[in-house]
Amino acid sequence: MLQVSQLHAFHGQSHVLHGVDLEVGAGEIVALLGRNGSGRSTLAKAIMGQVRWQGNIRWKGRSLSGLGTFEIARAGIGYVPESRDIFPVLTVQQNLLLGEKNERTASPRWTLEDMYAMFAQLHERRHVAAGVLSGGEQQMLTLCRALMGNPQLIVIDEPTEGLAPRLVQQVARFIVKLKERGTGVLLIEQKLGMALHIADRVLVMGQGEIVFAGSAPQLRNDHGARQWLEI
Repeated sequence: MLQVSQLHAFHGQSHVLHGVDLEVGAGEIVALLGRNGSGRSTLAKAIMGQVRWQGNIRWKGRSLSGLGTFEIARAGIGYVPESRDIFPVLTVQQNLLLGEKNERTASPRWTLEDMYAMFAQLHERRHVAAGVLSGGEQQMLTLCRALMGNPQLIVIDEPTEGLAPRLVQQVARFIVKLKERGTGVLLIEQKLGMALHIADRVLVMGQGEIVFAGSAPQLRNDHGARQWLEI
């Protein structure tokens, strides 16, 4: 569904990405690994039209060049930023409903009941202001709100940062559930154990380039690629 080729991206005058190529298919989990500062978050922002870029980003055959973030989201790409951008004065349920997409599509339909089934904590606190949730609960809320938009692909940036091991396992199950329902996932992650366990394919980024592409077992045996990771 998503095809990125010869992508160059910029922060101001800084040239961050240098000819990145990648693909993510329907119902596929692709893990994007690398050290902080390697360009992974910039790649996510380029896909979502939030930074200046050159090259080719195509979604189901259509170029995303010149589209705004809201247009890209409407086209079927969800985004969970590292910053956990919730609406703190609104309740959990109101945050979820804000993410809802009313248009009928052929992709899997997600409901409030689905979200509450996956994260019981959100159901228990559905009438609580989102700003008083714990960091882990806010991360769950951000993930679920993006999914309420019924995306066919979701780009998730560091979903387990700062989470306790129990919550990391919940997030991993959540991502696997997306795959089972046919949603593609581009997962930017630091926790290698979780990422390698659930990913269909693994990419490693170093200094704005893809330095490895393959399976989790191949990465474990590639000492050159592992040097680009904080292990």
